[in-house]
Amino acid sequence: MTKSIYFQDYMPENVCFGCGVANPDGLQIKSFWQGERALCVFHSQQKYNGWKNLLNGGIMATIIDCHCMNTAMAAAYKAEGRELDSLPAYRYATGTLTVKYLKPTPNDLPIEFWADVLEIKNRKTVLGCEVWVDGIKTGEAQVIAIRVADSSTSHINNPFMQ
Repeated sequence: MTKSIYFQDYMPENVCFGCGVANPDGLQIKSFWQGERALCVFHSQQKYNGWKNLLNGGIMATIIDCHCMNTAMAAAYKAEGRELDSLPAYRYATGTLTVKYLKPTPNDLPIEFWADVLEIKNRKTVLGCEVWVDGIKTGEAQVIAIRVADSSTSHINNPFMQ
């Protein structure tokens, strides 16, 4: 059996609207390493319009958020020299998300989300994310991801592990 390249496939319990493989009504984004950067290519639909033929800003922010949380998780495993299916399992939540909408984002072409890990310090990971469509940068973000779950520790009273 071949291992998946997608970070999200290693969280089968995830019900998140943006990245949850266990949410059939969600966006079902997929993130993977492309060299030292993480890439998510989103093929949108008209139901995600903000304006006619333009991606809704909230959907863009959701994808940035989920892509970066999954990238933070994958980066932690990578920094420890571990595979994504190894233990302990880590999960991340958003500490901060700052999005800059630079240009309207067409909704009828593939949208690329490129995440860069800028810093890892204990449970905190700082990431940058750029949004590109057809060679044009339409958005950028800075994201702080916080490790909120570590399967090697107690899950009692942890709302992220319920």
